[in-house]
Amino acid sequence: MHDIRAIRDNPGAFDAALARRGLAPMSPSILELDATRRERIAAAEAAQAEQKKAAKEVGAAKAGGDEAEFERLRALVGDKKSEVAAMQAEAKTLDQQLTDLLMGIPNLPFEDTPEGADEADNVEIHRWGTPRDLDFAPLEHYELAGVKPGMDFETAAKLSGSRFVVLSGAVARIHRALAQFMINTHVDENGLTEAWTPVLVKPEMMYGTGQLPKFGEDSYETTNGWWLVPTAEVTLTNIVNGLTVEESYLPRRYVAHTQCFRSEAGSAGRDTSGMLRQHQFEKVEMVSVTRPEDSRAELDRMTECAQGILERLNLPYRTVVLCTGDMGFGAQRTHDIEVWLPGQNSYREISSVSVCGDFQARRMNARFKPAQGGKPEFLHTLNGSGLAVGRCLIAVLENGQQADGSVVLPEVLHPYLGGRTTLGADGRLL
Repeated sequence: MHDIRAIRDNPGAFDAALARRGLAPMSPSILELDATRRERIAAAEAAQAEQKKAAKEVGAAKAGGDEAEFERLRALVGDKKSEVAAMQAEAKTLDQQLTDLLMGIPNLPFEDTPEGADEADNVEIHRWGTPRDLDFAPLEHYELAGVKPGMDFETAAKLSGSRFVVLSGAVARIHRALAQFMINTHVDENGLTEAWTPVLVKPEMMYGTGQLPKFGEDSYETTNGWWLVPTAEVTLTNIVNGLTVEESYLPRRYVAHTQCFRSEAGSAGRDTSGMLRQHQFEKVEMVSVTRPEDSRAELDRMTECAQGILERLNLPYRTVVLCTGDMGFGAQRTHDIEVWLPGQNSYREISSVSVCGDFQARRMNARFKPAQGGKPEFLHTLNGSGLAVGRCLIAVLENGQQADGSVVLPEVLHPYLGGRTTLGADGRLL
């Protein structure tokens, strides 16, 4: 959420930043609503002061025996009480309207975030690894002979519908091994704190990280008002919801492996084959909570953590900075990491790492006390995939595929697979 004081102080800069996202100026309507709200608050406070003054005079008139004045003042107090209640209710309504308006406006991009309309304007900043030069036509993951016995879309469709999968046998074990490898690496080498969090959350937690109110159709709401998390960003970030922590508490760096749920609203017809785009999937999510002056450097650190997973798996990738037109609602700058998929002959997103500044912290009312004293300040938050487990499975299968339909598995996974090194063409680990 945005700071109304900052918009009052520099509406031109606010509108210029929105223009970089392709949005029309909004400060005039915001400031008009804010001015009306402040007028109503001031009027309510003045009326309340008059009510209190008249209430004191009622007692004096009663004590002085002036019955006529007593009755007049008592009637005035009653009128003022009703007037104050009406004014306060109007001010509260206007305050909520302003909050709702600010809640629906995306974050302002950093100056070094490239300007653009869509993914065609994203800027590549890093590339690692070289795709294999195959002497056969590569297949997509679900077409591989060794994968077919352990990746069942028909049974999943019977159980749940489209965009679900049942993994079994060796493929399920490789999927589990990938998640374990990611978590161990982030905890043991990258210094993150492992967490295990709920996948059902209250609506205010979704508001806190920006999934609500604008993007409710992208997630699943239960009949009792809970929401299934689209990512562990929701739970990990909201750990500091409503808190004011000591500066010494920072930075906090979390990682969690969870199920995630997305309705994929608006993605009809995209990636319908295989398990690239699913309603239910697993992700290893990283979240950092920092001081304001540390968040930009933390974005680069988290990006390197995600990139390191792919390098350990020997998977070619590239990293791009999302342009203003392709960037998410809550981000100031986003680094997308795209892994090479030979079956599609293209790079596809496997991680998105974003810095949100104080945008989420304002929504959550999450602050810290500076060690040197002074007023509490809003925290800065960041989030990023480290990585999407299902997409990483796809990348491992496609990049390790052999002409006979078997898959040579990354060396770092061998200890998690009982020393086995290959997914055979018959679907067994060898």
